[in-house]
Amino acid sequence: MATATNRATGTKTTLQKAAHAVGAVFLLVGVLGFIPGITSNYDALTFAGHGSEALLLGIFQVSVLHNIVHLLFGVAGILMSRTHPQARSYLLYGGVIYFVLWIYGLIIGHDSAANFVPVNSADNWLHFILGIGMIALAILLSRNTRNSRTTNR
Repeated sequence: MATATNRATGTKTTLQKAAHAVGAVFLLVGVLGFIPGITSNYDALTFAGHGSEALLLGIFQVSVLHNIVHLLFGVAGILMSRTHPQARSYLLYGGVIYFVLWIYGLIIGHDSAANFVPVNSADNWLHFILGIGMIALAILLSRNTRNSRTTNR
């Protein structure tokens, strides 16, 4: 049975665990973006802008700003996983943010000044998958919790 966090035992709902895991992955990605070798063309890492030629895992374009965003998003996920409502908000609204980033990445020219984060085609499709995944987790895991609460009362 999924229940709200129990302060005495520290029990977390599946939704909270998912938000914590997503946050931990973002935190890890943010750190990995600063490690030469894992990030290829590390010497071409710039603070921001489409001119950064650094590629996380040789695929995803990153900059210092992009890595900082990942770190902040990760910290937010870990902190917001403390309560069920905050965990749901993190996954739901975080997913919406990633959908907006996906659309933004499709609209802007990758060589334009508007690509300040920066993103490339691989980033765009990863943002789409993250948007779907995070929203799905928020909806599906919240629904299971509500059903458990109403049937066990």
